[in-house]
Amino acid sequence: MKTKEIRDLIEFISQTGLNEVNIETEELKISVKRDAEITKHVMESTPTVVQAAPAAAPIPVAAATNSASPAEGSTSNATASSNYIEVKSPMIGTFYRSSNPESPVFASVGDTIEVGQTVCIIEAMKLFNEIESEVSGKIVKVMVENASPVEYDQVLFLVDPS
Repeated sequence: MKTKEIRDLIEFISQTGLNEVNIETEELKISVKRDAEITKHVMESTPTVVQAAPAAAPIPVAAATNSASPAEGSTSNATASSNYIEVKSPMIGTFYRSSNPESPVFASVGDTIEVGQTVCIIEAMKLFNEIESEVSGKIVKVMVENASPVEYDQVLFLVDPS
């Protein structure tokens, strides 16, 4: 069996929704299995929104510290910044502010967000995970540039809960 035939077989299996296929001939034996619980999409040119698997971790949220320096563009004094809540990345991946380049961003500075509202997408291993806010308030600062890599527990947004 040639590589192209194997690729065609895998594509056919993915389109039919089968979870397992076994093919056995005199020359070869092929067994193809897929996990039906995880939705996978290959990024071609623009990110696509895909719901995270049910076991996705919640967004860690912690009180902000006074570590924001004036070089980071802080517009208020240190006392006021200590009242902000940090929305942190629940995973390693690539941060996107919108579902694709033509769509409006999920959340901008000055926007009021609610608990459960999507604030960004993080792509990890070709899965696009919608990150929902666990706090309500006004976004004071976006800490990450669009389409840049983020680490686990990295601060994505500063939110003023008042």
